[in-house]
Formats: sequence, C-alpha cells, structure tokens
Amino acid sequence: MPDLALEQAHWDGAARRVCGIDEAGRGPLAGPVVAAAVVLDPATLDKPIWEMLDDSKRMSAASRDALFKTIMETADVGVGVCDVDEIDLLNILGATMKAMADAVRALEMAPDVALVDGNREPALTCACECVVKGDQTSLSIAAASVIAKVTRDRIMSDLAARHPGYGWERNAGYGTAEHLAAIASLGVTSHHRRSFAPVRDALTHTSD
Repeated sequence: MPDLALEQAHWDGAARRVCGIDEAGRGPLAGPVVAAAVVLDPATLDKPIWEMLDDSKRMSAASRDALFKTIMETADVGVGVCDVDEIDLLNILGATMKAMADAVRALEMAPDVALVDGNREPALTCACECVVKGDQTSLSIAAASVIAKVTRDRIMSDLAARHPGYGWERNAGYGTAEHLAAIASLGVTSHHRRSFAPVRDALTHTSD
C-alpha cells in the first residue's frame, strides 16, 4: 500500500509542497490521455479514509469515486488533458508528458518537487523524482492516479453516450474484442487515435 515515506523525505528537507503526478489512458485506441497532479495537505489525511487509497487500477469504481470527492475537497489538484489530435501529432509519450506538465501548471500553487509515476520526467520548472510503480508507493501519486482515472472514465462515458456501440462506458477506449468489432462494423470516429495500429489499419482497409 502507498504511504508518505517519499513525501516525508522531502518535507524533512527544504520542500514544503510535494506533488504526485500520474496519468490514465496511454494504451486505449480512443479518447484523450489525462494526467493529474496532487499536492496533499498532511493536516487533512484522516487515516481511515486514506488507508483506502491504492493504485487506482486495484480499487473498485465506488472506492475511486468516493476518494475522488475527498481528494478534490482536501488537496490542491491540477488536471491536464491531451486529446486525440495532440496524441497523433506528438505521439502518446509526448502527449502524456504534455498532459503531466499541464496538470502541474493547473495547480493553485507551484510545487517544490514532483514525484512522477514511471521513469520519464515531464518538462517542469520544479525538481522531479521518477518513481517506478509510484502509485503503489507514494500516497500523492496514488491520489493523482485516482483523479486521472476517474476524470478519464467520466470523459469516456460521456463520449459513449454520443457514440454508442463501441462500449466505451465499459472498455474506456481500450482495444477489447467488443471495441475492435465495433470499429470493423461501425467505422472510426473522430475520437479514435489514428496513429495507433488497429485504427490505422481499419482506415487503410476502408480506403482499399
């Protein structure tokens, strides 16, 4: 379970504002990539609530929704979103790094240091520490993972209502059998990532 050991190490030094950064949606065939930056307030970390926090992928939807509300009410939160046009232009890594940087810029106050999930640093004006599997290690990164995933899931549910048949409310745009079958039968939408092979292949076959 994630804890505050990494944050505490920085709090014990010169850094007062430590943000965790994580993203959701690097792998899907459709929809944006979303990043979140979260600066937790130690004074609001009520233990019974925060003991629920984990890597968002290992939590139930109900738990994520409950913690989303708590995090938004008690922390400084920034969100960055890169749409499919930016993903196709920058590639998914570039778009993810941009979404992370945008999330940090969206915070009310700039952080002193950023704990970033993974092994790549976005271009930030503050110090960065990359943490592999950070959402399982750092409470701030785990909080960011919840914000990013819930935000993106809600975006995909909204898109699903406008583009029925692809199952985005269930698969969040990932390349499931249901989604791939829908691409074959219904075609490619404006929310599909044309630089991703299954979508690119579908467009090629359509033009043949």
